[in-house]
Amino acid sequence: MTDEQPRPRRVTLADVARQAGVSQALASIVMRDAPGASERSRRRVLAVAEQLGYRPDARARSLASLKPHLIGVLFGRAGRFHLELIDGLYTAADERGWDLVLSALTDRRDEKRALDSLHDFRFDALVMLGPPVADPVLAGQVPLVVMGWHVDHPDVDVVRTSDEHGVALAVAHLVELGHRRIAHLQGGTGLVALARRDAYVQAMRAHGLGARVRVVPCEGEDQLDGQRATLALLARRSALPTALVAFNDDIAAAAMTVLAQQGISVPGEVSVVGFDDSALARGPGIDLTSVQQLPREMARLAVERVVARCAGTAVPDREIVLRPELRVRGSTGPTA
Repeated sequence: MTDEQPRPRRVTLADVARQAGVSQALASIVMRDAPGASERSRRRVLAVAEQLGYRPDARARSLASLKPHLIGVLFGRAGRFHLELIDGLYTAADERGWDLVLSALTDRRDEKRALDSLHDFRFDALVMLGPPVADPVLAGQVPLVVMGWHVDHPDVDVVRTSDEHGVALAVAHLVELGHRRIAHLQGGTGLVALARRDAYVQAMRAHGLGARVRVVPCEGEDQLDGQRATLALLARRSALPTALVAFNDDIAAAAMTVLAQQGISVPGEVSVVGFDDSALARGPGIDLTSVQQLPREMARLAVERVVARCAGTAVPDREIVLRPELRVRGSTGPTA
């Protein structure tokens, strides 16, 4: 015997119809805001629905509709920027009358399992954020948009920021301030991390600093990974870099925290640049120079591409590449 209370039963449309004294078909018309119900019936059904706490079944509504309107979103480790992207996708989809269903990859939840859960919802298109795969699944089977990295597959649409241009802006800014010992805090081994690392190497070589290239590996892309990488950097006997270009804002902020704890001033002794220009970079006490991405614009473009593909509309180019800008703040300054 247990003292646990049984889980309350979900209120159904049939419950609403019964309580309102109307047919289930009429209750459905009212809840879908479709024509065919009198104003009196509409008010009664809505009042009962509110009283009972009825919530429409999103999955059933999606399956019942003959018009595609559900976007599956597959994402890996959700950093701060990915959360902003997801928020932007919700907004852009809602403006189009579409909806999202999310599924995450974790250490114990692989791509197949994450996709299987999405299939239960019969999604009409798929958006992928950050999963470290070079050849996305379902390419050519449903409209598919990847956000954040380049994909060669002809049936995959891409919305991304130019990592090459963004990192080049960061390195050029530091070189203009007199820095030469510029290191890169790499954010794991995913495709975006490798692209930004390669962009850093290319930018350093473009400024004649190829011999000073210094890549500091991180196990991942969150603040704990950044703290560990910065501590490992400080533990080495080699000369401390005068500037750091981090994979993202989380790693950059973590580096600033560790440097401060070790009595190393930012930007007096070490300048730090992040990537994403997330809310963290703009927050009080951080004031982080960062390469700006536009998550809401990226999300809008991705949803527009999904809608166009589902409608069979021709699109000019399958890859949309946004050129970022550098937002200069207080974490960078002239070399001492």
